[in-house]
Amino acid sequence: MEDEKLPVTDHLEELRWRIIKCLIAVAVGFSVSYAFVQPIFNFFVSPLVKVMPPGSRLIYTSLPEAFITNLKLAFFAGLILSLPVIFYQIWKFVMPGLYERERRYVIPFVLLATTFFILGASFAFFVVFPFGFRFFLGYSSESISAFPTLKEYLRFATSLLLAFGVIFELPVVIFFLAKIGIVNHAMLKRQRKYAVLVIAIVSAVITPPDVISMLFMMLPLMVLYEISIWVAYFVYRKKASPQEEEPLSDEPA
Repeated sequence: MEDEKLPVTDHLEELRWRIIKCLIAVAVGFSVSYAFVQPIFNFFVSPLVKVMPPGSRLIYTSLPEAFITNLKLAFFAGLILSLPVIFYQIWKFVMPGLYERERRYVIPFVLLATTFFILGASFAFFVVFPFGFRFFLGYSSESISAFPTLKEYLRFATSLLLAFGVIFELPVVIFFLAKIGIVNHAMLKRQRKYAVLVIAIVSAVITPPDVISMLFMMLPLMVLYEISIWVAYFVYRKKASPQEEEPLSDEPA
């Protein structure tokens, strides 16, 4: 690590410029996305439209709602497009606190973080959405009908996509924390029971207030935690010499 410690004002200035660069990247992504906002919109609402009764459609209840929805959707798509830049700026901000050998992981970090975020959002879009929407629309009957609005769908869908994208970063975070020696597989195994409790709390807080969404987040998180234990274990095996390796009984279970 660098010997000289930067004053707080320099850190704040560095943070400000990193945020500005992220905002510029999002603005560029927004401009590109807005040029294709109609195909993006059709794709974005397709999980709900496919399970709605024939003849049903999304509605908007105020005149500017459709226009504002397109703006918000273009912003969200621009945010996704700018993820590599955002992750790169995050790495550059924390890089001065890393050892020289750790700084070379910038490209793997950006690639893995972006890939796992996309995997999480894709899991929500292609697995959680169809099942969840079909479940919720199952309450329709002769006396009640669902009339989802653009605004509510956008809020619900984007919050879940972001939440699943973030939680799928867990193996990536554990990999780099294990690389720099902050965590190891033995520690993760010991804390497993507390991790399950934290996972349940996090799932309840960051998902919409329904049990289905919570369960769909809890289960992948628990699987990702177990994967993270193995990730930390293989990082340890690679770093340790043959004499320093733990006995077979210490392998993740």
